[in-house]
Order: sequence, then C-alpha cells, then structure tokens
Amino acid sequence: MARVVADLVRAQVAAGMRVVVACPGRGPLAVDVAALGAETETWHVTRDPGPGLPAEIRRVAALAGHVRPDVVHAHSAKAGFAGRLAVRGRIPTVFQPHAWSFEAVSGTTAALARSWERLAARWTARVLCVSEAERARGERAGVRARWSVVPNGVDTDRFGPAGPHDAPAPAAAAARAALPALAQLPPDTPLVVCVGRLCRQKGQDVLLRAWPLVLRDIPGARLVLVGDGPDAARLRADAPPSVLFAGAVRDTAPWYRAADLVVLPSRWEGMAVAPLEAMAGGRAVLLSDVDGARESLPPEAHPHCLTPPEDPVATATAVTALLRDRSLRDTLGRLGHDHVRRTHDVRRTARAVADVYREVAPAPRSEGREPILQ
Repeated sequence: MARVVADLVRAQVAAGMRVVVACPGRGPLAVDVAALGAETETWHVTRDPGPGLPAEIRRVAALAGHVRPDVVHAHSAKAGFAGRLAVRGRIPTVFQPHAWSFEAVSGTTAALARSWERLAARWTARVLCVSEAERARGERAGVRARWSVVPNGVDTDRFGPAGPHDAPAPAAAAARAALPALAQLPPDTPLVVCVGRLCRQKGQDVLLRAWPLVLRDIPGARLVLVGDGPDAARLRADAPPSVLFAGAVRDTAPWYRAADLVVLPSRWEGMAVAPLEAMAGGRAVLLSDVDGARESLPPEAHPHCLTPPEDPVATATAVTALLRDRSLRDTLGRLGHDHVRRTHDVRRTARAVADVYREVAPAPRSEGREPILQ
C-alpha cells in the first residue's frame, strides 16, 4: 500500500498537484512522500478498527477542514472507513479498496463488512478498483457505486533490468553476489522468491506446504520470503532449512533480480503489485488465480503462471515445472516485461487516476494547484 501511494504521489507532484498525505508519523511512507514533495500530516491510527476509532475519524475530519482539499482519496479498508465516515460526501471522495474488506473475514464479520461497504458507497463519488475482477466482486456484494477501473502500475525504470542487455541468468547471478544473504549460494542454485507482508492474505503458508514437494524433485532449490508481518514467527517455525527469511527490506528490486522465479500464492487480492514489479525486471512469476491475477499477466502466460488458490500440490507442480525449464522462464520474463511496460507503467496509472479526480471535482479552486488529501 505504501508503495502504491508513494508512486502516485511522485507522479502527482510532478504534474503540479498539491498533495497532502495523512499517515502515521513513524514508518517509511511519511519519509518517502515528504522526500517526493508532498506535505504530510500525522494521522495517529491503528491498522484495525478498535476503541480509538472515533478519535481517528475526528482527526480525519479536522485534517479535511484544515487542508480543504478538492478531492479526498482514501486507500484500503481502514482509511476508507474512517475517511468516508469523517467527510460524508462533503468533499468529493475517491475510495480505493485494494481488495475488499469482507474478503479478509468470514461469517458475521464479513456480513457486517459488506453492509458497511454498501452504506459507505452513498458517500463515495467514485470507487476506484485496480481490476475488473475487484469491481465485479464489489457489485456481487451489493455495493452500488460509480466505478472506475485503473490497473495498478509500477515504476518500470526502478524495477526494470539492471542494464539494457541483461540476460536473466547472468543478471540473477550478479544480484545474488550483491546480496550478503545470497552471496554464498552456488551460482546455479534454483531460487524462488516471494515478496509480501507475512500474513494470511499473501499465502506464504501455502507455499511452505508446497515446498517439500518441490524439494523432492529439485533438492538443491532455495526459497526466500521477503517481508515481515504478523505471521512471521509461525512461518519461521514451519519452514525447513532451505527457506531464508529476509525480513522487511527498503528495496525489493535486487531480490526480484536474484530470483529464477517469483511466486505469490495469495488468498485474495485486488491486483498485487509485487508480480508487476517482478515482471518489469523480466522475471517469470507464478500467482494464485485470485482477483486481478489474470489481468496483471499477458494472456500467453495464463497456462503457465496461474494456480488455484490454497492448493499446495498445484503450486508445487507449477514451481517445479518452471524451475526445470529455463527457456520457458526466459520467454515468460520477456512477455511479462513487455506487458508491464505497455500496460502497467505507473505514469499511465497516475494519468488515469488524475482523470478520475477531474471527473469527480471538475472545478478546482483558482490557486492553480489541485489539493489532494491521500
């Protein structure tokens, strides 16, 4: 989420917008967006709804009154809840779910989340989805809204190949040599990398259940989990010695470049950013077939790069097949690279989001710069 916001901010500031980001004061997002030229406002907030929620909502209302934005852009479930309840349509509000809140829960809690999303739609000038699949899921849940679909984008320069003529295998060897955690691996070690928050959504536990089946056929393979999160301790306890935990890293690009294959076995998504970043660098990816996955891939890759969610056997079979076939990986990497540069460049995404802003707030104030509260 922080990456998506930061990439949007970079493009919006470059386009001459005044951007104010409300986020926790501690953490990389505040530092990153300030360096990009955005104003920042500290929003004291927890990740999940709790007893502090009324104060969090009041803080958003106060910020909106202070900043007086032309548009409020609320990202994800918690900010979407607090932002829309605070503003209640008095300022045009764009809500971007980045996967629906009701997908993360079940039973009564999921029913309440669906009810909330249906109610909050009345205070939403536009619901901005990152995939057609995400929009369709919202409609099936009874959310009645004005919709826009803008696929996620990534910085194709930052995540592109390290050099214009880099072949995947030599580039991977060079990237591994530059990462201390991988420098001692034999250069021909098959390496799978998974980048994402260590949590139920991202499905690293599914990949760990698949991993012994991969090792049965490719004993020398290694798996790296890049990221941190609430499931870190449990995943570490379940992992064999061939799995490396890299923790949270500031720059994920070298880890993608070091990989033979990038895997993301998510249980749900809107459209995951990590596979787009990996494909920008010419890496083959394997994804669980959840919302946004098919739309993020070139159509020619679908037979090779999608597995059913929560299916460790299918995941292991696909990982093994791709690790064994370097030619296929290279072909998929080239297809993915061209696809991301053509359809998922963040500059294209930012222009489309700016068009949404202009549609919901067609007459910005005369100061010449449209204030946007993220």
